[in-house]
Amino acid sequence: MPDNAQTLNAMNPAGFTVYLSGEIHIDWRQDIAQGVAEAGLNVRLTAPVTDHAASDDCGVTILGMEENKFWHDRKGAGLNAIRTRVLIEEADLVVVRFGDKYKQWNAAFDAGYAAALGKPLIIMHADEHAHALKEVDEAANAVCRSPDQVVAMLGYIMTGALPRFTR
Repeated sequence: MPDNAQTLNAMNPAGFTVYLSGEIHIDWRQDIAQGVAEAGLNVRLTAPVTDHAASDDCGVTILGMEENKFWHDRKGAGLNAIRTRVLIEEADLVVVRFGDKYKQWNAAFDAGYAAALGKPLIIMHADEHAHALKEVDEAANAVCRSPDQVVAMLGYIMTGALPRFTR
């Protein structure tokens, strides 16, 4: 990517809003944020609440306790769905990362929602999940393996310039 951040931002003065969905147990979002900053890209990153306890308990904290776990989870899911829908709808592009440890139905749902809205979609996952995610991958505009590849794609999409290297 070009060295001059002013050139990058002049080419895309409004910038891009990118929603980062999926895996919340590792720091992949911070890796993308750091790469975007280092590349001087005019990108606004948004994401779900990544504090697992806060995400799970937001509904009962705000709307009142529930004895039944189903209703406890349902209240939180409803509030989180509002946040997710608004942020995906506002995004210019959606990145969904599928992690190794958990079945991430919410990530698959976010990918499907973004695809249904016609949002450009980048999917990120390890090679061993290629078969399980083949339908999700088919809906994506690009499939990659690392945050560095996401940053390189954002740089190319925003500037038309190829990166000097990818990791």
